[in-house]
Amino acid sequence: MELQAVVMAAGGGSRMMDLTYNTAKPLLPVGNRPLIWYPLNLLERAGFEEVIVVTTKDVQKMKMDVVCVQEDADMGTADALRHIQQKIKTDLLVVSCDLITDVALHEVVDLFRAHNAMLAMLMSKAHEFTETVPGQKGKKKGGEQRDFVGVDPDLEEGLVIRSTHPRMHIRTDLLDAHLYCLKKCVVDFLVANKCISSLRGELVPYLVRKQFSKATTPGSNGEHTDQNLKRSDANAGLELLISSRDDGLLQLAEERSCWNDHHGDMSEAYHGGRLRCYAHIMEKGMCYRANTLAAYVEANRVAPKLFDESPVHPSAVVSERSLVGGDSIIGPFTNIADKTSIKRSNIGAYTVVKEKVKISNSIIMNGVTIEEGCNIQGSVICNGAVISRGADLKYCLVGSCQHIEPEGEFINQLIKVSNHSVCF
Repeated sequence: MELQAVVMAAGGGSRMMDLTYNTAKPLLPVGNRPLIWYPLNLLERAGFEEVIVVTTKDVQKMKMDVVCVQEDADMGTADALRHIQQKIKTDLLVVSCDLITDVALHEVVDLFRAHNAMLAMLMSKAHEFTETVPGQKGKKKGGEQRDFVGVDPDLEEGLVIRSTHPRMHIRTDLLDAHLYCLKKCVVDFLVANKCISSLRGELVPYLVRKQFSKATTPGSNGEHTDQNLKRSDANAGLELLISSRDDGLLQLAEERSCWNDHHGDMSEAYHGGRLRCYAHIMEKGMCYRANTLAAYVEANRVAPKLFDESPVHPSAVVSERSLVGGDSIIGPFTNIADKTSIKRSNIGAYTVVKEKVKISNSIIMNGVTIEEGCNIQGSVICNGAVISRGADLKYCLVGSCQHIEPEGEFINQLIKVSNHSVCF
């Protein structure tokens, strides 16, 4: 691959703190694999042999060659690219650690290369999560964030966010998958403009808007520079961004070619635009971002479809007198006792499920003990928890190392203690 791959794994999971208060977001289990496994597997399948992982010091236990940033640095995704600027030698592919998708990655890269774009990104249809989210009793449901995307209905190949459109459809049903192909000069631009902190919230909208602006020239007074950028930094950065596009051979090819990217007028290709942004819309297939509790629960339900292997790990011990549905996963070295029923659930590693237990639509993480006679429905049980005999949990989130009393009944409860609970 001629692109450098960067996986963003430094976020603290602020929209799912009930899960990440004791487990780093990249290490949260999804389908009994750490969340970061999915973007790394996507890159490996596409032919990448090297990857830069930007993370915090708490995730060094992944035993990878990573670039660490301070946990309390409040660093955005654009800040993270600035932090690794010296490691970037060519154009790059940036992927979030919470992306779970089976997209054909070459479709995004081909779009980036074919149009010599400054930015090419992946978008998919937004998902509506209908199942009850565990542990949310008494919490106000936050307003769902929506991206407003302008789509030219006349363009082929699902190209979006382009300039000079006689007609435009505004869509709110698209999800920004946080997968971006970027020119190397964009990282240089970020170094010159430190006021940009986020790729999604600031850099992408800025680049898209700049498609509608004429490039500045050395004599320009920079009157049209964005208000949110300091004038001196913006002028220098914008010149760097545009001038790096002026490849002589490419210009000559465009001038002598009869090819055009649009129809309806005789204007030159791309209407003379030097800065071009594209998006590939994924109409079919799997594309989820596990960045909220609702999305995390749904990701655990669909992620096993990406695997071509037995849902029951060979080292697991499952009683012949138990019932494990084909839509469930049983992790390594887990014990499932007699007369137990497991449906639409993921059971992690080193977990013990005793007799006469019923589990449905739930996520059971690693090292959990569920004693006899328990009923668990629509819940998330975190690492090292103990569910005592006869407990009944419905739509609950049980934190790491928590102990549920015998015969306890809980509905839609969040059960956790301090942020410093330690499992042994």
